[in-house]
Parts: sequence; C-alpha cells; structure tokens
Amino acid sequence: MPPESPRRPSRALSGIQPTGRFHWGNYFGAIRQYIDLQPAADPAAARGAEAVDEAYYFIADLHALTTVRDPARLRTLVHAAAVDLVALGLDPVRAVLFVQSDVPEVTELTWLLMTVTPMGLLERCHAYKDKKTRGLPADAGLFTYPVLMAADILAYDATVVPVGEDQVQHIEVCRDLADKFNSLYGDVFMLPQPRLVVGGAKVPGTDGQKMSKSYENTIDVFEDLAAQKKKIMRITTDSRPMEDPKDPETDHLFELFSLLAPAADRDRMAELYRRGGFGYGEVKKALVEAAADHFAAARARRAEIESDPARIEAILAAGARRARAKAGEVLDRARRACGLARGKPAPRPRGVRP
Repeated sequence: MPPESPRRPSRALSGIQPTGRFHWGNYFGAIRQYIDLQPAADPAAARGAEAVDEAYYFIADLHALTTVRDPARLRTLVHAAAVDLVALGLDPVRAVLFVQSDVPEVTELTWLLMTVTPMGLLERCHAYKDKKTRGLPADAGLFTYPVLMAADILAYDATVVPVGEDQVQHIEVCRDLADKFNSLYGDVFMLPQPRLVVGGAKVPGTDGQKMSKSYENTIDVFEDLAAQKKKIMRITTDSRPMEDPKDPETDHLFELFSLLAPAADRDRMAELYRRGGFGYGEVKKALVEAAADHFAAARARRAEIESDPARIEAILAAGARRARAKAGEVLDRARRACGLARGKPAPRPRGVRP
C-alpha cells in the first residue's frame, strides 16, 4: 500500500482591532474562542475538540488606522490589548501573539492580492456599503481593508478563522481572492474555512442591543469595579410587575448573567424568572457578583503583567519573529509564482484546496 500523505496541520488565525478597551462582547464573541483554540500545552496530551495544531493571533493596528487618528492613543491601545489578551488566557508559548504592523510582509502581500481584486467585489462588502448608505465618508482604507484582511489570513496558511456570523463575508472574500490568484499563478494559497463563534453573534449591551463601541453600550472587561457596577445597575429593563413570571430566554439581562455565572447559578436564576416575584435589581446585583467572580483571576494576572511592561514587549517581539518567518515563506511563494522573484518557483504547499 502507498504511504499515507502527511496530515496537514490545522492553523487558526484571527486579529482584533485596538480601537478601545475590550468589552464583554469582544471577550465572549471572539477572545474566548482564541483561548479555546490554542494547542494543548503538552503535545502528548489529548487535544480538545476545538484545539488546533498552531494558532496565530494579532493586534490589528493597521486596520485601526481607519478610525483611530491619534498616534499616542493607538500606541496605548495596542499595549493594553496585548496585556489584556495575555491576562485573559492567551498563552504566548502555545500561540503566536504579535502586532499586525510588525509583519511588513503582509502589506506587500496585500498589493499582490489587490492586482487580482475586482472593484465590484469590494463595493459589495458590508462596511463600505453601510457607510455609503448612511452618507458617511468612506476612504480608500475602508474600501480596500477586506484585501488587507485576506492577506492577514493567507500569509500564515491559515486553515481555520474564528468569526461571528456578521464576518463570514470577509472569509468568503478571502477565499475568492485566493482562488483567483491560484487560478492565474498555480496553487499558492491555502483556502481557509470560517469557524462560527457559538453564541458570539450577539452579546447584549446595556440597552439590549448588540454590545458595540459604536452604540456606547459596552461593559469593559477590566474597568474599575465600581464604575462597572454603576453600568450594570443602569441596564435597561422592561416595566413588567415584580410578581409576573418572565421568560429568561427572551431577557437580555438574563442572557448576560448566563454568560458569566456557573451553570448551577444560571439554572436557579432561570427558575426565579419563571416563578416571578422578583425585581430586576436583584438580578443586576447577582450579575455584578458574577462578573467580578468570572474575571477575578484575569484581573489578578493583569495587575501582575502591568507591573513589568518589558514582559509584554518581549512577548510581542518574539511573536513578530515567528509570524514574519511564516509570512516570509508564503510571500516568497507568491512572489515567485507571479514573476517578481527570479529563480525557480517555490514549492507549493500540500493540500492547498481543502
């Protein structure tokens, strides 16, 4: 029998913009899955259903330039994002953590992809269409950022990209561009698959809408506990009488509580809703306690990390070296394929098309 082909390693890739401090929506919608996808600390240990062989996570400061125009603020937010990610459980030994702009190979790869990108494809992308519909100015950075996003993914031969439902289009664009480039120049790029974040499509904000900085309805993960308590106690609720039974599955306050509380506490709270005879203030107080307990260990880690600023810079520098090594390999492959590098074409990756 012929020998079996070696298994292609699974590799997760995702980025998060440093446009503000991380809130509960960022954590439950994305960051928690980054942590779950990390390879096992012990390679010999059994891998969880979610874990991958390799994971690359970056702080997307190039993307943030479309909205953050204050250089000092951007630098502060990038540093804070790195501290927060490590404090929340991203292990820089098990995953590659880096800053997007520290890998210049990605911007060159963006240009190679731009040369095969149809204008109509970008005109149909959600962010650009939304701004045009609302009559807001849209610059070339916003128009072309799906191409940069595609380069972010393709530069690392990513096979898995964790996204919410509202970002699946970006993976489709990435696959379209990779397929177009491959059809012209040969099998150069891996075609990634999206992995939907379970339950991450809508984390309710303080007003019941999706938690988002643009709605000013966020609760930050690491904000001062007293300030956080004030926000929670002001969460919008309906005006049904205390004695009325209520359906927990349709209440955004319960939805927040269920994200943070242990299963037993969640079940008891659901029973309280169905029984009635309680006030929303009681639920809000329970939510304050659940939030403090849920992030207590992360808060302690964050304080420890913040006491040694050089530690984070060393982590990011090491991550950039590892990321550049992989991105350089992929860029060289793409340059040779389209004729920019002289010499023999680089070998194609195994199993380009999943």
